[in-house]
Amino acid sequence: MTELTAHFTLEEFTDSQTAARKGIPNVPPVGSPERANLKRTADVMEEVRTILGDKPILVSSGYRSPAVNAAVGGSKSSAHMSGLAVDFSCPGYGTPRAICVALSPHMKKLGIDQLIYEYDTWVHLGLTGGTPRHQALTIDNKGTRSGFA
Repeated sequence: MTELTAHFTLEEFTDSQTAARKGIPNVPPVGSPERANLKRTADVMEEVRTILGDKPILVSSGYRSPAVNAAVGGSKSSAHMSGLAVDFSCPGYGTPRAICVALSPHMKKLGIDQLIYEYDTWVHLGLTGGTPRHQALTIDNKGTRSGFA
C-alpha cells in the first residue's frame, strides 16, 4: 500500500469498480500534479477525520482519470480528475447530512471549495487550485442542486 497520510492510501483514493470492470487505468503517474493533489486532499481528509471524532472514513470515489470520469458520467470539469475531490462516508460518525453539518463551520479553515450533501448516500468534498468558493450544497434524489439546509 502506498501511504498518502496516516489514515489514507493512494489505493483507496484511486480504487474504481468502473475502471477495473472496463480495464481503464486510474492511477496518476508519480510526480504528476494529480498525485500531489491527492496528497493535499488526503491531508484535508485527516483534518476531517479529526473533526468527526477520529472515526474511520470510507472513500467511495477519489481520483478519476478522464476516461473513468467519462465512464461514470462525471462532470467534464470534475475536481475528481485533478485529484482534488473525494466522495466519502463515515458510518461511525453518522449520516452524510450529519457529516455536512459538522464540517460546514470548518470550510474556510480547511480550504473547501465545495461540500455537497449527496442525498443520503455520501459527502462530496472538493478543493481547488484557485480561491475556494466555500459552497455548501445539497443534491437531492432527483439530482436537483440547492443550498445546504
